[in-house]
Amino acid sequence: MNDNNRQHFFRLAVVLGAVFIANCGGGGGGGGFPPPVSGWVSGVFLPFASFAAQCAAPRSGVDANGQPFPDVQGSTLAENNWLRSWSDELYLWYAEITDQDPSGFQTLDYFDVLKTFATTASGTAKDQFHFTFATDEWLALSQGGVSAGYGMNLSFISSVPPRNVVIAFTDPGSPAEGNIARGAMLLEVDGFDLVNDNTSAGIDALNAGLFPAGINESHSFTVLDFGAASSRTFSMVSTNVVSTPVQNVSTVTTLSGDVGYMLFNDHIATAEQGLIDAVNQLQAANINDLVIDLRYNGGGFLDIASELAFMIAGPVPTAGQTFEKIVFSDKHPVTNPVTGQSLTPIPFHSTSQGFGNTPFGQALPALNLPRVFLLTGPNTCSASESIINSLQGVDVEVIQIGSTTCGKPFGFFPFDNCGTTYFSIQFQGLNAKNFGDYTDGFSPANSTGTVGALVPGCSVADDFSAALGDPTEGRFAAALNFRATQSCPTLSGLAQKLALSGPETFTLDAVDGLMPKSPWLDNRIIER
Repeated sequence: MNDNNRQHFFRLAVVLGAVFIANCGGGGGGGGFPPPVSGWVSGVFLPFASFAAQCAAPRSGVDANGQPFPDVQGSTLAENNWLRSWSDELYLWYAEITDQDPSGFQTLDYFDVLKTFATTASGTAKDQFHFTFATDEWLALSQGGVSAGYGMNLSFISSVPPRNVVIAFTDPGSPAEGNIARGAMLLEVDGFDLVNDNTSAGIDALNAGLFPAGINESHSFTVLDFGAASSRTFSMVSTNVVSTPVQNVSTVTTLSGDVGYMLFNDHIATAEQGLIDAVNQLQAANINDLVIDLRYNGGGFLDIASELAFMIAGPVPTAGQTFEKIVFSDKHPVTNPVTGQSLTPIPFHSTSQGFGNTPFGQALPALNLPRVFLLTGPNTCSASESIINSLQGVDVEVIQIGSTTCGKPFGFFPFDNCGTTYFSIQFQGLNAKNFGDYTDGFSPANSTGTVGALVPGCSVADDFSAALGDPTEGRFAAALNFRATQSCPTLSGLAQKLALSGPETFTLDAVDGLMPKSPWLDNRIIER
């Protein structure tokens, strides 16, 4: 996420009444300079490779792999022409893009319009997942889970005054750990009233404190800890926080056998080894059932989701089966246009794919479970939803405890050009039964209101009174109870769709909060 979007998170919240930034392209002042002669002809496209790396501001030096950057001196127009042809060739709904002269735009503003603005029958924007990253930031985050901050992960239960922002969890080893815990309510940032301040100066200060632009920034926070009678104030200094995607791996003993638990927050590269270690630990404990907490997992690398699904189900139901079949536009019915290879379904990976420091081809452990309990919420998206969909596709029983997921059956390959990595929807994912229509998410079977594809389980609100992994925490307790009695607590995880002004529609849960995350962590990514 670029600094401009991070810094204006609250301003967007005030204007839109939501905390999800649908368009992270950034940029500014679109169309504010004299257009050169472009040679643009509507509907006529040259191959995007013919415009690649022709940059208005070429990079110098070498990339993260030690290779010289391919950039040569070019222009904004060349970058825009690359985007125009790239989108026409690879965008899933290319026919719904309004072809506009690229000479009239700055580059990031042009990217903003290279998508469909159609809505679904429910009023949801058909494309909510169109964004960019500075390439160096993308590589640091996707490969190592590194980003500037404090390691406190926020849940925005209400993003407009009176705001309600609480701590969802903290990252181990971060400045937040030891300073603040799950359930604490944020009241002030640097003396500015987070709950009520709606002035421009106040919103800017809140943004600057909550989402530091870099490391070594000191900011003060006033919080009310869960169950406390009075507030307290402390300071934290931002640092490069390394995310720990797999946490709280544990076992609960019950009358009908041991139940494993793990918190899984992000499908980033370091998650591969974390998941392998977790499954090895649970396998050694000889668990009878497994609860995976995906409530804050927005997605990431699809191959990691495939590995986890295999490790849950084991080799018998997954042998020769499709984890996910990716379907591109009608321009590419049989060949993957990115890799050039014949379109073949992604299998359930039984060996490691070599993310992070994990060797490629290492045999994965398996729990061989006929069912799994998944804790979900509106922050459960994309690659996480693929786990639900893929296991249902091979008849592994999925029991959903929580509230409706966000609904992202789409994905993309990241593309760098001139120092910006672009993400534009290129494919839809289908399971072994050719199902992939869950744009309104997956919902526990007893959900009410606007619901998505129904899954056996219980509607249960997020419970900030207990730590994640505590068997008394509301969703974990409901999973254990459903396992024992096949019954649900009183319906509480109510979700609703709010249609807001402009082309975007955001999901806001009436009970759960929304967690601001870098947009790639709320999506389905395939590496080339």
